[in-house]
Amino acid sequence: MKLFRLTHEPLELEVLTGLVANPEAGAIASFLGVTRNHNLGQGVRFLEYEAYEPMALKEMARIGREAQERFEIKNIAIWHRLGVVEIGQGSIAIAVSAGHRQAAFRACEFAIDRLKEQVPIFKKEHFADDSTRWVPNRTNLQG
Repeated sequence: MKLFRLTHEPLELEVLTGLVANPEAGAIASFLGVTRNHNLGQGVRFLEYEAYEPMALKEMARIGREAQERFEIKNIAIWHRLGVVEIGQGSIAIAVSAGHRQAAFRACEFAIDRLKEQVPIFKKEHFADDSTRWVPNRTNLQG
């Protein structure tokens, strides 16, 4: 299985944690970003993701390499959904194994922050009133 993946299938965090498991790792940290039912005071029906896939995968792998160098982790996996993602479903899943928990937590946070800043994945919100809005990579965290 691939450590860096774009998929139209539902995300399974257990699969990612299995991919990064390492007998030298004392910790596995994970993150699952899910679709919520509101943003900016409006009801959200679902999200829709598109990507420039070759560049997105290349950038995801680069983030993984940088996380390994910076935090001395064992393994990292990053999977992102494309297409329609319903309320409560995962949009992004990250799993990191490391010798100790601090490195795993820090690398996981680093990966999601860098992904939102640098990877060409585009999110469109579909609201309850049938309006839509493309969301910039760095969103307002007060949603």
